[in-house]
Amino acid sequence: MSWVTGGQGGCMHRSRIGVVLIDHPRDRFESAARFWSAARGSERHADGNDPVYDSLDRLPGGVLLELQRTGEGTPPRVHLDIETDDVEAEVERLTRHGAIVVERHSAYAVMQDPGGLVFCVVPVQTGSDFDEHATIWA
Repeated sequence: MSWVTGGQGGCMHRSRIGVVLIDHPRDRFESAARFWSAARGSERHADGNDPVYDSLDRLPGGVLLELQRTGEGTPPRVHLDIETDDVEAEVERLTRHGAIVVERHSAYAVMQDPGGLVFCVVPVQTGSDFDEHATIWA
């Protein structure tokens, strides 16, 4: 179910919350991942030989639920990935609403909401159901 919402600016783009990530430093990751797998009643699926991410079953609406190994100094947290078909337009839109850019990478941006919560704006990564669940921003 997509819908068009008014906004400022030029071209239309689409976005949605596509991924919920549960982040833990590597030294606490295994015990936390076992817990969340049991709490969700889900199998863990590793991404590669030395994965940064393990996947759990999708949440309703096709939202991915991921476990992420983080580096030292990053506290345990939950963060969201907003996926979009136009990263720059989405960063601009969210900045107008009070978010700030913390880091820019070639394909995505790490941002912070006005209350200090970190989130990422990323290209579409959940697959074919993006069109069905994304909001169209005009």
